[in-house]
Amino acid sequence: MEPAGSGCLGLADVHPPEAGEGAALMRRSERDAAADGRSVGFVLVHAGAGYHSESKAKEYKQVCKKACQKAIEKLQTGALAVDVVAAALIELEDSPFTNAGMGSNLNLSGDIECDASTMDGKSLNFGAVGALRGIKNPILVANKLLSEAQKGKLSAGRIPPCFLVGEGAHKWAVDHGIVSCSPDIMATKFSLSAFRKNRRKLELAEKVETEMIQTKKRREVSENECLTQYGCLSGYKVNWEKSEILPSNVTASLDTVGAVVVDHEGNVAAAVSSGGLAMKHPGRVGQAAVYGCGCWAENTGGHNVYSTAVSTSEHSFHSVVPIKSTWYEIAVKGCGEHLVRTMLARECSVALQAEDAHQALLETMQKKFVRSPFLASEDSVLGGVIVLRCCSCSLESESSLNREALLVEFLWSHTTESMCVGYMSTQDGKAKVFQGFV
Repeated sequence: MEPAGSGCLGLADVHPPEAGEGAALMRRSERDAAADGRSVGFVLVHAGAGYHSESKAKEYKQVCKKACQKAIEKLQTGALAVDVVAAALIELEDSPFTNAGMGSNLNLSGDIECDASTMDGKSLNFGAVGALRGIKNPILVANKLLSEAQKGKLSAGRIPPCFLVGEGAHKWAVDHGIVSCSPDIMATKFSLSAFRKNRRKLELAEKVETEMIQTKKRREVSENECLTQYGCLSGYKVNWEKSEILPSNVTASLDTVGAVVVDHEGNVAAAVSSGGLAMKHPGRVGQAAVYGCGCWAENTGGHNVYSTAVSTSEHSFHSVVPIKSTWYEIAVKGCGEHLVRTMLARECSVALQAEDAHQALLETMQKKFVRSPFLASEDSVLGGVIVLRCCSCSLESESSLNREALLVEFLWSHTTESMCVGYMSTQDGKAKVFQGFV
C-alpha cells in the first residue's frame, strides 16, 4: 500500500453474502489524489444481475473491462461525468452478450424495444427513452435529451422533453442527428435463438392452460368420464399422454447494464440501458427508463454530505419451470416492475448519506426492496444495484502542503444468483472485474 501523498491509497475488503439477507455486498474505498496533476476519476459498471453462464464468463468480464477502459480514456481527457458514463454504456450496449442495444431480448412480436436513461448529478437533469426501436445505442438518445434540456426552453416558451417513448422517441432521435439502423442489425444469432425457444415454450404453456380449462369444464359435466379418461393433477383431470413436455432449461441473455462515474471536478453521473423482459408485451417500459428507478445521480450540496450515483439492474428473462412435476408455464423470474414499484435507485441514493454506507445499503435492499410492502405479494424479488459516493478531502504531502483529493467509496448488491461488475480509477493500470454469486 502506497502512502497517500504518492497519488493513490487503496483499502479493500469483501463482504460475503450474509445468511438470510438475500443480498451479496462488496465494498472498496479508494482515494485518487491529484498530486501528479493528472485528471482523476472513477467508473463502476455492471453487465447485469441474474444468471451468468460460466461458459461465457470470459466474455462477461471482457465487456466490463472494455467499458471501464473507455470511460477512463474519456476521464483522462478531462471529460465530464455525464459524457463519460454514456461512453461506458455504449461499450456495454454494443456487446452481443448483454441485454441492451444490440442483441437485446425480443418482445412477443419478435421486435427489439429498448429502454435507457441517464442522470447528471451536477445539473440534476435527466434524460430517458422507452420502447425505442431502430436505434443501435439508446443511451445516445437519453444523453441527447439530457443535454438538449440543459439549453433551456424551446420556442414559444415550450418545455423540452426529458422522457420520450416509441415512435416519438425514434423521430426525435433522427431529427437530432442520431442515425437509425435496421432491425436486422439489432438482433443477434443468440437473441433470435432465445426468442424461438421461448416462443415454443410459450405456445406449449398456452396449450396446456387451454387443456386444463377444457378439462375442468368436462369434469363439471361428467366426473365419471373424466376419471376414466384422464389422470389427476391437483383436482384437475388432464391427459398428458398427448402433451409434449420441453426441458426446463433456461435460454436467456444477460440483463440490464449500467454505470456510475465521478469525474475530476467531483461531479457524478449514472446511466442504465436495457432490452427489457424476454417475450414482453410490445410497448412495455421497464425500470431502465423510469425516473428514480433505473438510475440516480446527485452532487453534494444542501443536506447532502456526499455526492451519490446509483444504477440498477432488472433480472429480465422468462423461463419455463415445472409445476408439481407435471406441467410447465412461462414464469417471470424477477423484473423491472419490482424496481419501478420501489423506486430503488432513489432509495439507495438517500441511504448513502448515512455514515456507514455498507450497512445502509444492506438495510435498504432488505427493507425497501426484498421486504418492501409494495412487493408483499411477490414470490421472489430479484434485482441488483451498483452505487458510489464521494467527497473531497485534503491530504498532507511531503511538502506539508494540503492537496485536494477525491474519496470514492463504491458497493454493489444483488438478490439474484450472480452479478458481473467492473471498476477502474484513473490511477489504475487496468480494470478489475468481479463476478459475484449468492
